Amino acid sequence: MRFKIALLSGLLMFVVTGAQAADALLKPFVLASKSAGTVAEKSAQVKAALQAAGFTVIGEYAPYANADIVIVTNDELKKNASASEFGGYGAAERIAITEAGKEVQVSYNNPVYMANVYRMSGDLSNVAAQLATALGKVEEFGSATGMTAKQARKYHYMMGMEYFTDPSELAEYGSHEEAVHAVDAKLANNKNGVSKVYRVDVPGKPETVFGVAMKGAGENRFMDDKFIMDQIDSQAIKSTAHLPYEVLVSGNKVYALYARFRIAINFPDLSMMGDHSFMSIMKAPDAILKALKTTVQK
Repeated sequence: MRFKIALLSGLLMFVVTGAQAADALLKPFVLASKSAGTVAEKSAQVKAALQAAGFTVIGEYAPYANADIVIVTNDELKKNASASEFGGYGAAERIAITEAGKEVQVSYNNPVYMANVYRMSGDLSNVAAQLATALGKVEEFGSATGMTAKQARKYHYMMGMEYFTDPSELAEYGSHEEAVHAVDAKLANNKNGVSKVYRVDVPGKPETVFGVAMKGAGENRFMDDKFIMDQIDSQAIKSTAHLPYEVLVSGNKVYALYARFRIAINFPDLSMMGDHSFMSIMKAPDAILKALKTTVQK
């Protein structure tokens, strides 16, 4: 009898633990460390640590003063992207080095959160563990409460706003190869303030993702990376790893996640009104869409 009771207790504990794991709350970013130093010093250390851990650095972007973003990929990220519909959005990891006050923060987008908001086939928990080992993990941040994996997979900011399955179609070409060649060339021209930060060709299927920097002034400031982050990145721990934005070539079509989704997944707690709110960047979604379309269209 005692054995049966112990067995039942063990099974119950296993079920409860499994349920708790399934309901673990995910947040958009991970703070790896914060310490004295310079952005340049920390960036060099980050790149060395990532390369030693098997990641490949595919791009680097300094969106404004005292901030640097290192973009990496590895075989697991690309394999998961290949197995997922529109998986190219999750084919790279963004690691930010940001000076905030008297400290330099190293942070990165949370791979498990990203895998769920992008509805990927695998949860990238191994990638999360690799990053934590290479860079450290102090805490997850970017949302006060976080979301379960189920909530993240169905996320949209509010009623009437876009889901992951509602991307913007930017252009269409005769073939995948033509589309990739055209987008690469147009980003190199940088006529509309949109330029290439990185490129990942997803193995095994016709899909390529580009990370893009966006710069604009005057009337074009609403698509500008610095302008947008100045308005919404107001917390003590910075969400610099929100950048850069992605353009996805899937088949012969060119897509981007609409900004009301792409921004909201990394800033889910932003209020609709007031200081540092979505209202402060109300013109950004259409400005971003216009800039991307103008850049990549035929």
